[in-house]
Amino acid sequence: MNPIIETRGLTKVYGANGAAVHALRGIDLTVEKGEFVALIGPSGSGKSTLMAILGCLDLPTEGTYTLEGHQVQGLSGGELARIRNEKVGFVFQSYNLLPKASIVRNVELPMLYAGIGRKERRERAMAMLEKVGIADKADKLPATLSGGQKQRVAVARALTNEPALLLADEPTGALDSKTGAEVLELFQELHQQGHTLLLVTHDPSIAALAERRVEIRDGLIAIAEGVA
Repeated sequence: MNPIIETRGLTKVYGANGAAVHALRGIDLTVEKGEFVALIGPSGSGKSTLMAILGCLDLPTEGTYTLEGHQVQGLSGGELARIRNEKVGFVFQSYNLLPKASIVRNVELPMLYAGIGRKERRERAMAMLEKVGIADKADKLPATLSGGQKQRVAVARALTNEPALLLADEPTGALDSKTGAEVLELFQELHQQGHTLLLVTHDPSIAALAERRVEIRDGLIAIAEGVA
């Protein structure tokens, strides 16, 4: 079975000549199907750059990246957009919900881009909201929800196209400790259900909840280990 993520010699350079910034200096990373991996590192370590490449939001300068068997480097913008929509589910710190759309419409959005019909979109969106425990809020607007509820909506939206990879960037950063713990418990439940998760964080206590931790420092993998 091919891994979900496989990178070899991944580099990213911004700028040129004397102004060049080497954000990634040669990343070799493999994530197998069903793993829960925490990507950790201080500000400026390169973890955000690596996350952007793994999520097909950016391309590497050199090296190879394979996402569920698809070579990513060299793809056009349109091809990257298609892979993002079909293969990756995103959960951001700031939720990124459409403020004037109902909760269920927010969850339907990735399916709309994928060309899925209205009836199936609604059925799948409601099933995802049920899965994250917030189906009773389907007709509400995001402004009426708490931070934890908004993040549950973001998780439901991320899962709706059945992505190969769920990519979460500091998903509890805007939440209080109690609500953050509830969202992390949801991620652990998703892992137990077989989802592949990559969680980006600067917090070692959050990283410890994953089954494996990968630490990035100065654009290189400093530590890659299982966490009991």
